[in-house]
Amino acid sequence: MMTTDYAGSGDLTRSLELLWKTKEPPTRGPRPGLDLEQVVAAAVRIADLEGLAALSMRRVAAELGVGTMSLYRYVPGKGELLDLMVDHVLGPSEELEPHRGKDWRTLLTYVARGSWELYTGHPWLLQINQSRPLLGPNAIGGFDFALSALDGLGLSGRQKVSVLVALDGYVLGVARTYLLQRQVIEQSGVSDEEFWKAQEPFLVRAMESGDYPQVAALDEDSFNASEEYTFDLGLRVLLDGVAALIARGPAD
Repeated sequence: MMTTDYAGSGDLTRSLELLWKTKEPPTRGPRPGLDLEQVVAAAVRIADLEGLAALSMRRVAAELGVGTMSLYRYVPGKGELLDLMVDHVLGPSEELEPHRGKDWRTLLTYVARGSWELYTGHPWLLQINQSRPLLGPNAIGGFDFALSALDGLGLSGRQKVSVLVALDGYVLGVARTYLLQRQVIEQSGVSDEEFWKAQEPFLVRAMESGDYPQVAALDEDSFNASEEYTFDLGLRVLLDGVAALIARGPAD
């Protein structure tokens, strides 16, 4: 699942103006029948159901039952629309407020599970290169909430940011693997059972050869872990590492 677009691919200034609502909508021309929120929500629905490749200004216009040119009253183009979509799916930061004040581990677990639901609920996010994220109000609100989990623990700002990068990287990697597993079944038409059954005779001979003792020693159920088990175990190990960092203090 390769990235096909990147954050800020349109007019950066215009995207930021739309995200932060720093400019009034134009008053010239016919009375608008839509608003920007409706346009962005329609684009998200299309990307969720049909994938990012299906997204275009023409397709969004068809979804809304309007002419394509009328959309340019609200957003300059697809690049800016993608920036708005990313911030839109993060949700308003007000939704996070009731969870503030809990212990750091509970909060980071909540952040991780929220990221998992975000990536698996909107797979197209994995196709947008956000190594240089365009920070809108929802993005910064979520970041501020995540930082609050590490407040008062004696960590430096650099350590806090690095912990959150590691956490998101973990969730992103597991979500990508999960989505790719679903994708390959759909694309190939071959079930997991059929795929591994075809390899069984070769794997049996390999294990009997004695060349792979560590693999051969694994229990039969070693590869039967559920997605939830795998996610929870990895998250627990990562948070144990954060606990060790907190206990050690900001020396590094």
